[in-house]
Amino acid sequence: MLKGDLLLLGNDLLDVVTAIGLSRATMNKIRQNLFWAFIYNSLGVPIAALGWLNPMIAGAAMALSSLSVIVNSSLLSRYRRAAQA
Repeated sequence: MLKGDLLLLGNDLLDVVTAIGLSRATMNKIRQNLFWAFIYNSLGVPIAALGWLNPMIAGAAMALSSLSVIVNSSLLSRYRRAAQA
């Protein structure tokens, strides 16, 4: 079985540049999502453990946290290829 790190389906070599740029943007989004999840959990877990957080509010906050990850990740759909020189 053959393995390739990048498979081009067209004849345009600028697709390699686009793929590299998109992979960097994807890694940045992953780092952003992990950062915000860490902040959310480092604040929310102790508050909930101390009993200061209503379970209904905690559930809503968790749902909003998941929604923020989805919305932040969906911003990758705005990525456009680099302009030709």
